[in-house]
Parts: sequence; structure tokens; C-alpha cells
Amino acid sequence: MATVEVTTDNFNDVISKPGTVLIDFWAAWCGPCRMFAPIFEKASEEHPDMTFGKVDTEAQVELAQTFNISSIPTLMIVRDGVVLYAQPGALPEPQLAGLINKVQELDMDEVRAAIAAKEGQA
Repeated sequence: MATVEVTTDNFNDVISKPGTVLIDFWAAWCGPCRMFAPIFEKASEEHPDMTFGKVDTEAQVELAQTFNISSIPTLMIVRDGVVLYAQPGALPEPQLAGLINKVQELDMDEVRAAIAAKEGQA
């Protein structure tokens, strides 16, 4: 599956899809973003069961500000509506593949229980 352009108009629709959603916050002028783009695109082709989206931080300033994106590229991974990963930095292909595998192996019932327990302590 090719990557989808994510905007303020379609962000909620993209992020609320069931399963795993990877979002790449990037900009055309960013060298590391250009290095990461083919790695991200290849991963999208290898995982057609997942949604891969790209947010152009220059065109979608409001989205970048909402998520406090101060360094790009930033990768965000959401599974079943839960943000599991949000870190800046261009990942090499093996590291991205490993991260995707770890996210897929998570027991989301355990993750939600841990979040609920943490929120109960607050």
C-alpha cells in the first residue's frame, strides 16, 4: 500500500483506522526526511495490512504544533487508537522493521490495562 497524505482534514479518519498506523512527520527541505522517505515507503509496501501516512509539517503546521513536533523526521505509531511510539529521527531499515514487529507483537489488552492502571494512579 502506498503512503497516504495526512492533513488536518483527514487526520482523525486515518488515525482511527483499526490496526496499526504509522505517521511520518516530514518536510521537503529536511535531508534526514529525504533519507528516511524510501525506507518508510518500502515498509508500506511490505506491510499492506497497515496504514502509512505522511504529514508535511510545512503544509500542516497545525498538526505539527498539536503533536509538539519540534524535530523531523518524527515517526508516530498508533495501534487500535493508542499511541505506542512517537520519536524523532530517521530510522535505518532494520530498526524500522524491528519496531514494526514489536508493535505487532504487543498484546493491546495488556497495553490498555496498563494505561488504565496508570491513569487510576494519577
